[in-house]
Amino acid sequence: MRRLLLPLIWPVICGVLLALVLLDYMPSMIGGGERSGGETVSQRPVVEPVQLPATPVERDPPSTRDAPPLQRSEGAASYATAVEKAAPAVVNIYSSRLVERDQHPLMSDPFFEQFFGNSQSGRRRMLSSLGSGVIVSEEGYILTNNHVISGADEIQVALRDGRETIATVIGTDPETDLAVLHIDLDNLPVIGLTDSNNSRVGDIALAIGNPFGVGQTVTMGIISATGRSHLGLNAYEDFIQTDAAINPGNSGGALVNADGALVGINTAIFSRSGGSQGIGFAIPTNLAHDILDDLVVHGRVIRGWLGIEAREVTPGLPASFNINAPRGVVVSDVVEGGPADQAGVRTGDVILSVNGRPLLDAQSAMVDIANIAPGEKLPLELYRDGKRLSVTITVGERPARSMMPTPSDSDS
Repeated sequence: MRRLLLPLIWPVICGVLLALVLLDYMPSMIGGGERSGGETVSQRPVVEPVQLPATPVERDPPSTRDAPPLQRSEGAASYATAVEKAAPAVVNIYSSRLVERDQHPLMSDPFFEQFFGNSQSGRRRMLSSLGSGVIVSEEGYILTNNHVISGADEIQVALRDGRETIATVIGTDPETDLAVLHIDLDNLPVIGLTDSNNSRVGDIALAIGNPFGVGQTVTMGIISATGRSHLGLNAYEDFIQTDAAINPGNSGGALVNADGALVGINTAIFSRSGGSQGIGFAIPTNLAHDILDDLVVHGRVIRGWLGIEAREVTPGLPASFNINAPRGVVVSDVVEGGPADQAGVRTGDVILSVNGRPLLDAQSAMVDIANIAPGEKLPLELYRDGKRLSVTITVGERPARSMMPTPSDSDS
């Protein structure tokens, strides 16, 4: 028996030894199986734990460890905070008025009246218009545009919080297209005001209003220009221009900065289609606040006035007035009995400077003079008959437009 088994012992021993060698040096040939999720399981070398330093080290998440650093914008990612501060104080304004409906002249003939009657109610209809406004005081004063409420028989104001009420007109100023309304409600949201003289081209601008009656809407842009005038919109123009979308219904709404403070009252757009084309105009806060104060305190806007009509000296004017003068503003008419007339100013005089400042623009001069309090003394340098002379005018109060003796957009 031993003789039969002895030849088999050495091959078995050799096979066991070979298997041990293979297990030790080539484990992958023995291979493992797959888990239910498909993950391959294999033998991994044992790693000794690393001793961590006492101070923890901050590491990036594995997914972004090898990614390039993110470039962060210096500007605000959202203007929601600014809108939440300003939007509650922006109201929707609905104005309505009764108008007479046109009818054929025969309808007033007694013969036809016996058949059709002469009902006055049938000849009237209600016209409605919409716009926006801004609550600027806890007492309930609202700034809006004059053209939003002009001729209205009833003005309804709707707040963002759902409240509605009838508004009364405190006063209007057609020459700047501003109006002040008043509502009698408690706990009114009030917008913050900013110094519009600090507005710069490139500043963020948010327009808040009720365009096309769709409800309160916010659009964003920048301030494109300041001090815009000579647009032919108002007698007194000092507009902020913006490319924030302004559409019909936005009139009287708020133009605010990135902090949610009021910069201006949205007033007009330049458009060939009736919609926004990126050129909108707002009345600066400083001017609007001055108008508000005058209308609330005095019931009218108080402006300085000289009682003259003036225009720039153009190449054709010297021949028309038979003058040969340096560049300035020529007096085309003098109101009889007005401040300039009493100071000896004549038609054809060229105003070279006002209060020591050179005068080159009639409309800008009118705005500057309007800001002078009535009763103040104002020195003027004139050019007349080839000579320079100085006069001092006591500034008067500009009369209401309907009472002016010679109304003109360039009247000072």
